Amino acid sequence: MARFSARRIALRALRTWRKEKRFVGSIVSEFIAKVELTHPDRAFAFELFYGVLRNLTLLDFWISSLRSSQVDTDLRDILRLGLYQLFLLKTAQHAAVHETVDLAPRRQRTIINGILRAAIRRSAELIARADAQPLFVRTSHPEFLVERWAQHFGPQQAEDLCIWNNLPPPIYARINLLRIDRTEFFRIYPELRPLPDHPNFVKVSSLPTAALEQGHCYIQDPSTTIACQLLDPKPGERILDACGAPGGKTALIAERVKNRAFIAAFDREHRRICTMRANFQRLGVQIGSVAQCDWLKPPRSVFPSTDALFDRVLLDAPCSNTGVMRRRVDVRWRLTPADFVRMQERQFAIMRTVVRFLKPGGVVVYSTCSLEPEENEDVVRKTLTNMSILSLEEEKRSLPFRDGFDGAFAAKFIRSA
Repeated sequence: MARFSARRIALRALRTWRKEKRFVGSIVSEFIAKVELTHPDRAFAFELFYGVLRNLTLLDFWISSLRSSQVDTDLRDILRLGLYQLFLLKTAQHAAVHETVDLAPRRQRTIINGILRAAIRRSAELIARADAQPLFVRTSHPEFLVERWAQHFGPQQAEDLCIWNNLPPPIYARINLLRIDRTEFFRIYPELRPLPDHPNFVKVSSLPTAALEQGHCYIQDPSTTIACQLLDPKPGERILDACGAPGGKTALIAERVKNRAFIAAFDREHRRICTMRANFQRLGVQIGSVAQCDWLKPPRSVFPSTDALFDRVLLDAPCSNTGVMRRRVDVRWRLTPADFVRMQERQFAIMRTVVRFLKPGGVVVYSTCSLEPEENEDVVRKTLTNMSILSLEEEKRSLPFRDGFDGAFAAKFIRSA
């Protein structure tokens, strides 16, 4: 790819996201991760792209305050970049204006220059007006999400959650005890320190490339351990991870049983299956079976006989991802109020299917990275109402504003003997 400036790459990424409705991850891979940029410029491109997406409503509020007439979409993208630099990144004013104006076609440069210079003159007024706006404007979240979070958690917790979502996410790594013990890990990587209450996790300032390549650690948020704790796998058991990709929880299960169990991991997409296989190989996971399966359209028989039933089943269900919105910056702009009920129907359908592969007396853990009751507590109630063979033993959750990690939910069921 030809050499471009960080700002121009960010602009291309924003326009691709807006026009093609693609996921941020694929856009980053195409436009930012592989482009010819210095490390600081690449980091700046990431910051601009993610920062604008996190602050769309607020940036558009400022644009509407500066220009009463309609602003076409391509011009709006450039103004978003400029205002983000001026008001939120605090970039040097001359650089922010000059470089942003340079992104536009010549016929639009006068307009952009005028708007950005007006923003500088009126900065105190514009910031004060923004501070007086409702929470959904100030923190750039869909209004319906802010309202439901205030109802479920309380107004202050909803505000804390919105602020949390707009902060750059920290990077955590789990020490992979299948490849290295803790003492040796900290001897080789003395700059890393264990997290309080999570001794097998470390917080890193940048990706520990060498440790990752050797399988010494795996990028993972501590909240993901909740489901594996409830599953409580034992050596010698048969364990099913129904929606396993990219494999972080499966690898933790293998670690807990010291690779002395039969583990079958499935996922719906071939691409994700390939990623999962590669992760298992690097982490030293001795997996019993990896296969592709859509649990909403399962084959006539995934396993040949009742001898293939499992002692424990983990269903880390597809969900709205509202608990990891800090990491998936475009999730908030994809969701609609109807999505939570739609997801619940899908989650329950998968749950009904995977329970068929659970032995009498066995354990099934249902988990999500959602904060929404429709996808969590309501699925638990629906399961108990419609599947009398299951009884609820325990529920756990991680709430970002309370626990300081990603949002997660898990429920442990026992199948009657």
